Amino acid sequence: IVTHDCNLPRPYSLGFRVQGVSGISEFDYHTKRIHIEGKTEGHGWEDMDSYIKEYDHPLWKKHGKGATEAGHGGIDFFVMNAFVESAKENIAPPMDAYDAAAWSAVTPLSELSIENNGAPQDFPDFTRGNWIKRAPYNWMKENY
Repeated sequence: IVTHDCNLPRPYSLGFRVQGVSGISEFDYHTKRIHIEGKTEGHGWEDMDSYIKEYDHPLWKKHGKGATEAGHGGIDFFVMNAFVESAKENIAPPMDAYDAAAWSAVTPLSELSIENNGAPQDFPDFTRGNWIKRAPYNWMKENY
């Protein structure tokens, strides 16, 4: 589900949700709730704090306090930190130029669509077909 609404009045929310076959969690700046089938009573929610203490990623435990001050609940810190650490190690960053171009294309393509009465727009293949041969990037790193 993707919702982008800049017009209706409401508090700022990123609206994160992770859902699997046995549970669901929703979290944001002020809301952290979870339901785990077989653990959570009934059909309600429970607070995530105890789960966060037990299962939080080591990078959040290490950088969490400072990261949250960097913007967007800490995500900005981790994205920038991964880029800088990748550059220092002279390895590919988690987001390459092709990904950045694709992410950046959404806004101008949306504007073109609006200008053309909502007509679909062709999405450019910045890799010129090479995406099919690209090996998946191992973006999971222990130290950033």
